[in-house]
Amino acid sequence: MNVRELPWIDPVNALRCLAKRPHLTFLDSATRHELLGRYSYLACEPFSTYLVANGQASWNGEALIGDPWKVLRDLLARYKEAHRPDLPPFQGGAAGFLAYDLNRTLERLPAPSIPGLRLPQSILHFYDVVVSFDHRDHRCWIVSTGWPERDLTRRAERARRRADEFAALLARPRSPRIIIPGTAGTWHSNYSRERFIAAVQRVVGLILEGDIFQANIAQRFSARVSPLFDPLTFYCQLRSLNPAPFAALLRYERLTIASSSPERFLKLDGRRVETRPIKGTIARCADSADDGRRAELLLASEKDRAENIMIVDLLRNDLSRVCTDNSVEVTALCNLESYASVHHLVSVVRGALAADQDAVSLLRACFPGGSVTGVPKVRAMEIVADIEGVAREVYCGAIGFIGFNGQMDTNIAIRTVVIDDDLAVFHAGGGITAMSDPEAEYEETLAKAQRLFDAFGVDLSGVF
Repeated sequence: MNVRELPWIDPVNALRCLAKRPHLTFLDSATRHELLGRYSYLACEPFSTYLVANGQASWNGEALIGDPWKVLRDLLARYKEAHRPDLPPFQGGAAGFLAYDLNRTLERLPAPSIPGLRLPQSILHFYDVVVSFDHRDHRCWIVSTGWPERDLTRRAERARRRADEFAALLARPRSPRIIIPGTAGTWHSNYSRERFIAAVQRVVGLILEGDIFQANIAQRFSARVSPLFDPLTFYCQLRSLNPAPFAALLRYERLTIASSSPERFLKLDGRRVETRPIKGTIARCADSADDGRRAELLLASEKDRAENIMIVDLLRNDLSRVCTDNSVEVTALCNLESYASVHHLVSVVRGALAADQDAVSLLRACFPGGSVTGVPKVRAMEIVADIEGVAREVYCGAIGFIGFNGQMDTNIAIRTVVIDDDLAVFHAGGGITAMSDPEAEYEETLAKAQRLFDAFGVDLSGVF
């Protein structure tokens, strides 16, 4: 491994230096926080790509037979690296997205009636070089592993050469900022207000009948974008309007994924596991006194607290499948976290991963996140597919990295825009319980969507 420390460069400036390189991944702690927002990562020019489509895994376009989760574990094992605790955790490895629809590789679930953008169920690029940033200490490094070379001499030479290449790229002038025009077409939702309210009422009815305890229902917004639309500038605008600790930008040829997620799905640090489910949301307001009262209302909400606790119990069960006995514990319950447009209730669940388990088995045991499915999970996912009717794809899946050193950090892909060629799509939803007010649930989806529309320059009040 070739490790080269550089003079501090702001990650967004580094992003602009690498903006035109193929298969760009930016894992961005856009909110500065000692625990949640310390590190950011940039990678591009992967040496290989793992992809899943229709339940079939492929590697550099070649189909691989077998369970896609086992295939991923075997591929990661080829490039195992010792962890360097003196560096940020991502030191080379796989990064990208796992779509929500990967759930059908784990359970017998119905496919939504509308396929959406027909995206793959997963794209994970294997990166031999990562540029990492420590926001707390204002330090940054190029970490170059030399993979996929296996001969030690050639591997060391590749690691040095690739580090030189990245250092030269980062020293070049940055790509200019581009003013993005608004969307070229009208925004549409797959739900009218009345239909969304009816969907919530249907879920409440299923809960009262004893079918489920909770389900997460979302609406899907879409519009065409102008041919002059610049996804990189859009992402920078989004992160300035809605900074989030688990943000990300993925640029894959015609596909861009821009996420400003506040929610950690799974982190693996050595054998220590953490998940941070969000359940309970209220819109913020400009007046500080009124905003404080809104936060107090959320903290006192019986409905939101019950919703959060149900998901905490689900995640405790999921983690217990792969963690050592009696190690799973709730270290924070229904704490208040405040973001640009909303307050959230957030809990923290931790455990110790069993010796015979790894990052992939942890993902498999918990995917997709319980905070975006419902309780019980499988029945809730069946109801989601039936009621929403359109594939979620990236939304409510996960974005992040799995390192060659066994480390992992992933978000829940909420507050996430997918731009496929000239079509922009994003979803906003919430958890439905027996105490849900259908009108309030609809308004909550708009509160969550607010900053995404703002980033497009759209006045939400004039659209929905």
